[in-house]
Amino acid sequence: MIKSKNEYLKKLTSKIQMKSIKIGKDLEGSTPPSVFIGRWNYPKVYVGPMIVPESGDTAIVDSPESWISENKTQEDIIKYRLNLVRGKQLLAINDLDNPLIEKLQDISLASKSIDSEAKFRKIPRGNMLSEDNTPHGPSAVIEKFDINAVRWDRQLEKTYYDTDLKSSEALMNLHDKDVPFSRFQKAFSVGAIGTGKKRKLVPTRWSITACDSTIANNLLKEVRHYSILDNYRVYEFQSLKNYYAIILIPMEWQYEWMEAFIQILGKEEMIFSDYETNRDKSEYSSVGGCYYTCKMSILDYLNKQKIQSGAIVLREVYEGYIPLGVFNVRENVKYAMEGEYREFETLKQSLEYLKFKLKIPIYKYVKKSSLLKEQLKSKQTTLDTYFKKPSK
Repeated sequence: MIKSKNEYLKKLTSKIQMKSIKIGKDLEGSTPPSVFIGRWNYPKVYVGPMIVPESGDTAIVDSPESWISENKTQEDIIKYRLNLVRGKQLLAINDLDNPLIEKLQDISLASKSIDSEAKFRKIPRGNMLSEDNTPHGPSAVIEKFDINAVRWDRQLEKTYYDTDLKSSEALMNLHDKDVPFSRFQKAFSVGAIGTGKKRKLVPTRWSITACDSTIANNLLKEVRHYSILDNYRVYEFQSLKNYYAIILIPMEWQYEWMEAFIQILGKEEMIFSDYETNRDKSEYSSVGGCYYTCKMSILDYLNKQKIQSGAIVLREVYEGYIPLGVFNVRENVKYAMEGEYREFETLKQSLEYLKFKLKIPIYKYVKKSSLLKEQLKSKQTTLDTYFKKPSK
């Protein structure tokens, strides 16, 4: 019996068959720019570039911020990603003077795609698919790697040379200057951000959550000083086999994330959830990186609007869904928060509206929830009559 989201996603990804691009031991192409830092065998990890076997501007292959705005489909994104060939070498996380790491830093700070050449020890094989990272194509140990001259992004360059600037401050500065998340996350991952002595390689998966949670924590410090929202709001957005509903609640910051995977493997309806009160969350979320990236996107909106509220997020994932990484959550929630919203006087009215939009009945979310259930009880809503399972 599946008890956790991680178990469910492992089963889901094991059922998905994808064919990567076929290449030989030698590759000429372009890096979008893109790098990948693995986490196996930490503190020694596999690091390397990711290269598309074509020259020119390949930025779209690793620019998740543009995929939804350009109406890219799952099939488009998967095709992009499976064309990315990963080269790798096993290096220590503090080996920043290694020539390969210096090239990876060049790539991560670059303002545009870079022509590249690679020679692999063996023909690259396989692919990678997970919920946290965007997929990529075949990989192999890299023996030789060269890149053309690189022009750095101005904001990332300034951050790189400021070795007295703490990583949390640097990330907030880049976020405030609208540098795309995927760009500064890569720079952070290859040890190009932070105070000089503390810089090191950070596995890609960990660096994504680290950037999301760092920005979220800094934003929350500001949001806690704002006036509390005076009504209930519902924001919605749907893309890439996902539907998102965000309910803002007139209260001090609290947050609950609930996601339902509906009939993807068969007839299953799996709901996973996690939440936090107004106190800082200390343990890692049971639902993984999605929790933090959604939290960051909502707090970013609240900070821009100069308001404080609680937030309950309902995500539904539908048949045909393929895990593409947490960018899916970050960008979908961002678009939801930037769009029009509906106002309601009560939480009950908000849920009454959503029960016609969601495929899973509200009572199932209430049963699984902590914060939502507590809010309904505090409003003296009779759960047994309004949200109970309908009689046959």
